[in-house]
Amino acid sequence: MIYRFRIILDNTTEEDIFRDLEIRETDTLEDLHNTITQSFGFDGTEMASFYISNDAWDQGEEISLFDLSDDSSARLMNETTINDVVHEAQTKLIYIYDFLSMWTFYVELAEIVDEAEGSDYPNLMFVQGQVPDNAPEIKFEAESDDLDSDLDIENYDNLDFNENWN
Repeated sequence: MIYRFRIILDNTTEEDIFRDLEIRETDTLEDLHNTITQSFGFDGTEMASFYISNDAWDQGEEISLFDLSDDSSARLMNETTINDVVHEAQTKLIYIYDFLSMWTFYVELAEIVDEAEGSDYPNLMFVQGQVPDNAPEIKFEAESDDLDSDLDIENYDNLDFNENWN
């Protein structure tokens, strides 16, 4: 079977940037990683990971390009077939490329179809938008209830500690 994916760049601009591609369900996540990097114009030399995701796009289990764990227990892309982690009941992955720039993509299974005779896979079906020169900035915002608006971090005189404690 052939999996059709839409890969969307997490982007803060007005323009939608995504790629639609087809790949065999029995290919590995490393094959999907290579297809994504090529379709977005990256050289593929940076560290990357997939994360299993739920419908709310919460980041779950990591599947890494390389095993950097102390105990060699990391789940690896080259050992994981796509249909091991993506199927009709589990359709979403988060893909992060280049951990310094944090290019973040939402990968969603759109359709499962029969293999077309004479077609080559993986296959880039559709391209929308140009990738910016730099990864979109991720803004982390705290909820207003969590902030103490009376705290003046520039004035240490009113803080309850001895700055010369050591």
